Amino acid sequence: MTIDETINEIHKELHANMNGIASKYLRENGAQYRLNWGVELPRLQQIAQEFEPNHSLAQRLWNENVRESRILATMLMPAENFDIQLCLLWGEQVQNAEIAQMAVMHLFVRLPYAAEIAFRWMASGEEMHQLMGLLLVTRLIMQGTQFNGRTKDEIRDQAECALISPNLHVRKAAQNTISRLEEDN
Repeated sequence: MTIDETINEIHKELHANMNGIASKYLRENGAQYRLNWGVELPRLQQIAQEFEPNHSLAQRLWNENVRESRILATMLMPAENFDIQLCLLWGEQVQNAEIAQMAVMHLFVRLPYAAEIAFRWMASGEEMHQLMGLLLVTRLIMQGTQFNGRTKDEIRDQAECALISPNLHVRKAAQNTISRLEEDN
């Protein structure tokens, strides 16, 4: 099956599973996408399992700037083909907390340079980057990544600074990061 045929199959699945109520709710709560089908995450995970991870497919899905396509892209991108430059580019294109969470959970946490990216983003002055950095370092801790005392201090400092962010998602992520650090001691 070609990439175009695969994309068409994915679009058929999305259309068949669209949820107008969920789509409307997301729009009303600030989720800005070119298109939003309102397909729930469990169904997106099932759809992703029907297709082999593929760099070109994931890149095409990401570039559609459709909510479900972006989420599927994070599930279908092979981590070994996702270099740091592409990661930084995708990070620049994340526009809301939902995609930040999905990208961290399904892709960024699997990257060999995940900690490097997390620290870069946590130190950023940009809210979405801070959010992704905090989410990513928290996921790494949850997966058993051991940070030494100095690194833990840096994580704690970044999280404590983020506690005063005007962005609720950043504040919550900072609280979760601090909690995970305390549990990890």
